[in-house]
Amino acid sequence: MTKLSKSRVRSVADFLALKRSTLGILAMVCLILLGERMAERFLPIYLMALGGGAITIGLLNGLDNFLSAVYSFLGGYLSDRFGTKRALMFFNFAAMFGFGIVILIPAWQAVIVGAVFFLSWSAISLPATMKLITEVLPLEKRTMGVSMLALVRRIPMALGPLLGGVCISLWGERDGVRAAFVVALLLAIVATVIQQRFIEDNPSDSEKNRDRLAAEKNPFKLMHHMGSDLKRLLVSDILIRYCEQIPYAFVVIWCMKTITEPVSAVQFGFLTSIEMFTALLVYIPVAYLADKGGKKIFVLITFIFFTLFPLALLFSQSFAVLVPAFILRGFKEFGEPTRKALIMDLAPEERKAAVFGLYYMLRDMVVAVAAFGGAFLWMISPAANFLTAFVFGLIGTIGYAVWGRDVLPDQK
Repeated sequence: MTKLSKSRVRSVADFLALKRSTLGILAMVCLILLGERMAERFLPIYLMALGGGAITIGLLNGLDNFLSAVYSFLGGYLSDRFGTKRALMFFNFAAMFGFGIVILIPAWQAVIVGAVFFLSWSAISLPATMKLITEVLPLEKRTMGVSMLALVRRIPMALGPLLGGVCISLWGERDGVRAAFVVALLLAIVATVIQQRFIEDNPSDSEKNRDRLAAEKNPFKLMHHMGSDLKRLLVSDILIRYCEQIPYAFVVIWCMKTITEPVSAVQFGFLTSIEMFTALLVYIPVAYLADKGGKKIFVLITFIFFTLFPLALLFSQSFAVLVPAFILRGFKEFGEPTRKALIMDLAPEERKAAVFGLYYMLRDMVVAVAAFGGAFLWMISPAANFLTAFVFGLIGTIGYAVWGRDVLPDQK
């Protein structure tokens, strides 16, 4: 490679905030999520095939949100105490254990138990990955770094359901999902090897004694580190997640079982791919603009898309109409990396991983109620489920538009 070519590659890497450690993180996330999303997106269908009902599906979704809450804080604590690299290895082993349970025991109860270990991998690993990004990247590149993480996450989230749909079409709803979990386990093993090889130990990670003193395991003692701006964002975010999670587990049921012209598993996987590829198109330009200017407008636009999706879904009765609805759903990722970067901007420098984890713990503890309550609304009617979600989204969007605060580059 010539010097000019190397220079161009280096320029592109610098623009996209790519370093050795961030590349290791991106590879790990891509592989683990690819396997997880091959199976996870079809878990409601798998539960029904194993004899579970609407309450079981609601329980799974509520459990996911509750564990995400607990694991978010735990992930921040373990990252602060043991360092990013060691913490991520532990999280990967936990996910692999959960995959193994579902593979070996074809019962809906085993799915619930296995979910305790694998469903919230993203939640428990997120504080550690966010901490690494803020440690290795300068302030003016953090949104780009977070956006690259979000972009790479959406690639397996787009391809996974499509491949999972193929597995179901080949081997049926029971064996097809179990086959997807076998692939997930193998990919997680490869991801762990790559992660350990490429992620570099941060100097702060080797100072174990200092880390043990700094790591705070009591969430209540961390509350005073959350400023009023971050708390206002949290309240709006909770309302928006109510909008998302009330119908979340039932979207696949609506598309494959309920509407006038139900779609196949492969078609549903294709819809999810459309959603994720739509998100991919907006990440980098939004990250560039958000790093140059304010973040509030991008977060607000994101909240609007969240709010509109359940309403669009209610009026989608065929594959042709579902396509634009899922494009709309893809645009809800418009400012999600920006929102995460905003949380890190508003968190204190010395407690970023812990406060980030605390934020998600508080958010998801409350949202778990909505995730489980969505089952009861679904039993009334799908319309009751979708319209209730829309109302929560509307309140959260208006609230953030009025009370949300921005962080400009010169305020960092």
